[in-house]
Amino acid sequence: MKIFKRVIIGLISILVVIGIVLGIYVYQSKKALDSIDNNQNSVSKKIDEGKPISVLLLGADTGADGRVDRGNSDTMMIVTLNPKTNSSVMYSIPRDTMAEMVGAGKKKDVQKINAAYNIGKAKMAKNTVGELLGINVDYSVAINMGALEKTVNFVDGVTVTTPIKVSFGGVTIPKGTHHLNGKQALSYVRMRYEDPRGDYGRQLRQQQVLKAVVKKLQQPKYLVKLPSLITKLGPDISTDLTDSQMENFPVKYHNAGKHMTSLQLQGQSAWINGSSYQILSNSTLQRASDKLRANLDLKKKKLNNTETQLNKLNANFFNDPDSTDYNTNGLDTTYYTNNTY
Repeated sequence: MKIFKRVIIGLISILVVIGIVLGIYVYQSKKALDSIDNNQNSVSKKIDEGKPISVLLLGADTGADGRVDRGNSDTMMIVTLNPKTNSSVMYSIPRDTMAEMVGAGKKKDVQKINAAYNIGKAKMAKNTVGELLGINVDYSVAINMGALEKTVNFVDGVTVTTPIKVSFGGVTIPKGTHHLNGKQALSYVRMRYEDPRGDYGRQLRQQQVLKAVVKKLQQPKYLVKLPSLITKLGPDISTDLTDSQMENFPVKYHNAGKHMTSLQLQGQSAWINGSSYQILSNSTLQRASDKLRANLDLKKKKLNNTETQLNKLNANFFNDPDSTDYNTNGLDTTYYTNNTY
């Protein structure tokens, strides 16, 4: 029952992150939630108070691309939901974004942002993203990408339109419109290197499939069978939402996805310690911060963090679009290999 509870919270949290929450709780009884033993120490009380919230969605693509470093979060999305304005803002964060690992120790440590989850799990990932964008991240949801395959199969596949041929893991989806099963959908969202847009193209495909899944989950024929999906997902999902917050969510946030804005943070490529990074400019970071804070009913706040300070010291990098040299002043000491990239 502990696993059952954790998966319920995780699945519903993911649906909330992409703007769909209403209907899921209809098929989950309060009796089932009350019977599940879990940690009731909430990381934030904002859901209980019905305030605007922020949620970090982490997708851990275990073993993908031949990696043995299984803790990195290859998918990172930060979402704010405002129940007063019925609006949500979602930003996809490039996995190779240069960022300070907040909470790593006394000495500042700059690495690729997807390493934060590997080093300090969800807590460090939340703190790192929060410091980067000038917001407090209230909640987190971590999901193994394998759960996507199970979910797509559960809804009998999804239809997508791709502007390019996508080929990964022995599966090829030609350019055009296709109906994908779970295995095909997982390959579709994992290909990165062959996409001319790189990780940015992969982010768009991930958002495309997730939205298609949620749209189908709204159909009654899938909602009535939802408990069977929850059981199948098992330990693929973890979150810091509590039972009471699950109960409050549909009442206070069911309209938060009515007006949803999906965006991407895009940076400039740099070569640091033998590996390619994405450097987000100060204007890009400030623009995202302003948009996220506005949806949280917060005033604008000028960013002043490790990333903005390093950017100021690397003015020539941004003035020359062909430059790949970026100086971290010794804050990045990590050399990536085939096992850690």
